[in-house]
Amino acid sequence: MKQLRKNISSGKLQPLYFLYGPESYLKEELTELIKTRAFSSEEEATLNTSVFYGQDVTLGDLVSRASEFPMFTERKLIVVKHFEKYRKAGSVAQQKQHVEQFRRYCKNPADTTILVLDADQIDKKDLQKAPFSELAPLRHDFAQIKHADVFATERAATYGWEFEPDAIKAFSAYIEPSSREICREVEKLVMYASSKRKTSRITSDDVYECVGISKQYNVFELEKALASKNLRLCSGISLMIMEQEGQKEGIMNILRYLSVFYSRIWKMQAPGIRQQPLSETAKILGMFGRQEFFAKNYLDYATRFSLQEIEKAILALQHTDAALKGLHPYPDEKYLILSLMQQLLGESR
Repeated sequence: MKQLRKNISSGKLQPLYFLYGPESYLKEELTELIKTRAFSSEEEATLNTSVFYGQDVTLGDLVSRASEFPMFTERKLIVVKHFEKYRKAGSVAQQKQHVEQFRRYCKNPADTTILVLDADQIDKKDLQKAPFSELAPLRHDFAQIKHADVFATERAATYGWEFEPDAIKAFSAYIEPSSREICREVEKLVMYASSKRKTSRITSDDVYECVGISKQYNVFELEKALASKNLRLCSGISLMIMEQEGQKEGIMNILRYLSVFYSRIWKMQAPGIRQQPLSETAKILGMFGRQEFFAKNYLDYATRFSLQEIEKAILALQHTDAALKGLHPYPDEKYLILSLMQQLLGESR
């Protein structure tokens, strides 16, 4: 993806792009970059850019529009959103004809048109069939963000900034794993931090103050309380998190964080893993970039919980998640979180 952006930024534009995947923000951002580099002015871009939606155009329509010469400029830009929903022609014969026209166009696209085909999820079997199979060599994947910390670190680097270890831990624990949300918050953080200091480092204080996380009542303090098996403290911190973030949102954040916490401790029970180099342990735990710094914490946590306690905790988390989804009745979220803490640590007082 970095090379693709570099090529576009330097003016090396292709006549056909197939942007595939669920991360719509990144696809929109790349399309906007293409538009900026394709035209010399905003006015020229506006006059020579057309946006269509898949359900409104057939493959034949696309080929026809893309083959037309632009007016008064060297090139034009055509963007088709939700391309996977393209409208099929009336008869089977017409559909085959349109697919063949599209196939020929893909092999020899017009050099006066930049055609951007933006598609979301497509069944794997359908990807192997026409017309999508014709676009395989031109496909650029925009898969769902899996590691918010890695993506946020890379995003901050594009501004010339970097997260301190505590900062990226705090940020990735509370942010939604969405490129749109992460990009927006990183930009806010950079603007906020740059107004405070000249050094290009984002601190945990920046995250707490800008993203709005309490320094005293957050999932990191909850993690420490869990590790020390302090039921009273865990219950109090959990209730305060829910008070600050909202009952539903707060308990969901707690569940998400604790699910990762216990799954990592469970992985640490595997034979030989504690003898691995810290960098290898971090990879096994899904901790990348600056989060590797905290992998050593799990070497300690793994000695504090038995396999039976971990399995019991995972089942309790699954039951609480099912309740939030309406599969089990419960009076309110406060009762649910206190019940969860009791299940996690009730016998450890």
